[in-house]
Amino acid sequence: MLIPVVNMQGEKVGETELRQEIFEAPVNVPLMHQALVRQLANARLGTHKTKTRSENNRTKSKWYRQKGTGRARHGSRNAPIFVGGGIAHGPRPRSYEKRMPRKMRRAALRSALSAKAGAQHLVVVDELMMAAPKTKEMAQMLSRIAPGSSKTLILLPERNTAVELSVRNMPTANTLRAHYLNVRDLLSADILVLPLASLEVIESILGNGAPEGDRVTVQSGEAEE
Repeated sequence: MLIPVVNMQGEKVGETELRQEIFEAPVNVPLMHQALVRQLANARLGTHKTKTRSENNRTKSKWYRQKGTGRARHGSRNAPIFVGGGIAHGPRPRSYEKRMPRKMRRAALRSALSAKAGAQHLVVVDELMMAAPKTKEMAQMLSRIAPGSSKTLILLPERNTAVELSVRNMPTANTLRAHYLNVRDLLSADILVLPLASLEVIESILGNGAPEGDRVTVQSGEAEE
């Protein structure tokens, strides 16, 4: 699959070929759902807890005498039927961790990337560099390369403080390093912005061997690695 490569001004400077096994894989919706549920479950702390009648700090003495009151027999005010008493069958600390084989996790990532590429929600830029953090310049750049997007995810090949700080205050954009690519961030974004260096990182993780041919074919006929 050939896809155009643009610069930060939104001008086409060439095109690159996406790896077929990554960006043209079968879209497996149940597998992506399973990976998303696993990721959301593993993010839960599981620290919820309520006090049982043995942990509640109320008097341990018998509430009133056994006979002669005309009321039911009770031995403690900590019983769950009373206001302020313990909680019966309440939540306890637990782990929500779900396991998923690595091959299935990577197959889910390939499905999500293929869905983005098939819907033409993928933008490849030659490089993404800023001299200093400027949110206004970043917003203008995103409006040129991804117009009309309500949520943009920018994948960075490595730490880029200027770009990360420029995007941090934007409610419609987010940055993520390519090594930490995950299904939740992919599916929650409308447009995926990929510098060529990030594309190489993704292919090194999800690909099956080295790519064939040159990375970019420039319009003039020259090729860049």
